[in-house]
Amino acid sequence: MYDHPTRASLARCLADAFLAGAWNENGLATRAAQALTPPPPLWIRPVVQQVLAGYHRPPADRPRELARFIAAQLESMPPSKRDAPRVRRWFVAELAMGRRRWPVPKLASVGAVAGWLDIGLGHLDWLADARGLERTTATERLRNYRYVWLARPGGPPRLTERPKARLKVIQRRLLHDLLDWIPAHEAAHGFTRGRSVRSHAAAHTGRYVVVSLDLEDFFASVAAGRVFGIFRTAGYPEPVAHALTALTTNAVPVEEWDSVPRPRDPGLVGAHHRLGRRLATPHLPQGAPTSPALANLAAFALDRRLAALARATGVTYTRYADDLTFSGPRSLLRGADRIRSSVAEIAREEGFFVNERKSALMTRAGRQRVCGVVVNQHPNVARVEYDELKAILHNAARSGPASQNRYAVADFRAHLLGRISWVESLNPDRGVRLRARFELIDWEG
Repeated sequence: MYDHPTRASLARCLADAFLAGAWNENGLATRAAQALTPPPPLWIRPVVQQVLAGYHRPPADRPRELARFIAAQLESMPPSKRDAPRVRRWFVAELAMGRRRWPVPKLASVGAVAGWLDIGLGHLDWLADARGLERTTATERLRNYRYVWLARPGGPPRLTERPKARLKVIQRRLLHDLLDWIPAHEAAHGFTRGRSVRSHAAAHTGRYVVVSLDLEDFFASVAAGRVFGIFRTAGYPEPVAHALTALTTNAVPVEEWDSVPRPRDPGLVGAHHRLGRRLATPHLPQGAPTSPALANLAAFALDRRLAALARATGVTYTRYADDLTFSGPRSLLRGADRIRSSVAEIAREEGFFVNERKSALMTRAGRQRVCGVVVNQHPNVARVEYDELKAILHNAARSGPASQNRYAVADFRAHLLGRISWVESLNPDRGVRLRARFELIDWEG
């Protein structure tokens, strides 16, 4: 009955009308009569009854789902000789939060989102790129992101998508006041409070075999649909989840991708093509404050399945961002190929892709490294890195710190202290020795 555009329009109108008041047959039928002209045809009552049979309570967080349900009922109705009714009035649906599994802010409408962020609805539409300008405009000032391409040996270039100041402030608000309340899987150690590279590496210390795998284009692989699902799971109504998704995802401008040269290595053409497809559609931008937390949440099912695989095979699994690590006894050496194959299959099913070029198998006979940390006996910094830092500190004390700042680091003093602190967190004795050398540097000269 009726063509598809007509059914869709009527369904949206009726969904809003149904959600605008009392949830009973008379209330729904009365608001339908007020919304449509001429007076609703005979199919209204059967549709109302089907809606009430399908939804015992108003789906106040799912207006789009309700509209699709109504459209399906209209499609199943017998053909009508009468012209389709027209929309006379659009009701404002009374939306509400769904089940809140975590203490996230209560935001039942897009207006509530704008109020919570202290911005107007127009400004919210602009930052959420409601007009889709980011993908198509060549004017930099009309964009919400700035783009920087970084060359990578053995892979396609890495793109950083840096939100401009106002959007970055809003994304930080979303991170700290909303996303921080939603826990990641216990196997996730990156970007998670109380966990770190050190805890990720420590889980694999003293093992006979360590297997490391890498996920290709981790952030870009997380599409907007998965982000929308995260916000819906947090309890947000569909329109709110859509707005929050738009604030935290991005589609790269066409001309930015066109400026990237095609790789000469035939082995990289596939990865280059996959990256282009991912960046062309809304995805998590690498450079946004919200992306690490959302990527962790998007990988929850992946972590759950890989942790179950690890338990079934008697090994340990943890993940730091895109770095997947398994470790275990000698038997893992024989089963490593099978595990890697299973991991690749599970990753594909969960929307990710394992970069085979970056996988590694390390036994106790050689150096075992996890995210740069040596884990053969205890978490430690590699000797070559320690010696390099010790030499920099020694030369800085002899010839002045400027002589060692070869990459023009803005705050070289803080840079060195950060590197010393990292060594100290893994090996306190080495940290003490490095700090003693640091104290000999004359920063006033």
